[in-house]
Amino acid sequence: MTPALSHTGRLLVATPLLTDPNFVRAVVLLLDHDAQGALGVVLNRPTPIEVAAVLDGWADLAGRPSVVFQGGPVALDSALAVAVVPGEPGQAEPLGWRRVHGAIGLVDLEAPPEVLVGELGGLRVFAGYAGWSPGQLENELAEGAWYVVDCEPGDIFCPEPERLWRSVLRRQRGPLAMLATYPDDPTLN
Repeated sequence: MTPALSHTGRLLVATPLLTDPNFVRAVVLLLDHDAQGALGVVLNRPTPIEVAAVLDGWADLAGRPSVVFQGGPVALDSALAVAVVPGEPGQAEPLGWRRVHGAIGLVDLEAPPEVLVGELGGLRVFAGYAGWSPGQLENELAEGAWYVVDCEPGDIFCPEPERLWRSVLRRQRGPLAMLATYPDDPTLN
């Protein structure tokens, strides 16, 4: 896959036709997309588990709500953290943070949290992730399961994640904006 075809750093927004319970109305941030497949985290699946209950010291850096999010159906027993570091690429990156795309990066949760205090513009912790084998995401895109849209800074740390699917669609141009009003159960209309 050429870099021009990579969707790393963009959002996958589930179409109303996607009925897999793991991804119904999901908004996925793609952290990696290349010839080996794709990996991302679901941004709008908060759990009731507080970050402080599972990761000592990281709760103060986590955005609101300060809960662990279910990042996807794969490896639910592992955690990863996504954070934004303000500034331009090329500047010295803080210890414990690796740039993925633009200002978005992954945090090393094994590092002491105090090394990142004052460096992060926001942090979100995910249990598990969403993964696609080589060609799988491209097939799902061709089948119409996902819309690929640009990520905006507030998407990752949306304080009302249950509204993220509608708000991302609403800001799109053309027919996608209309889908924001798509009913939860169209058979009730």
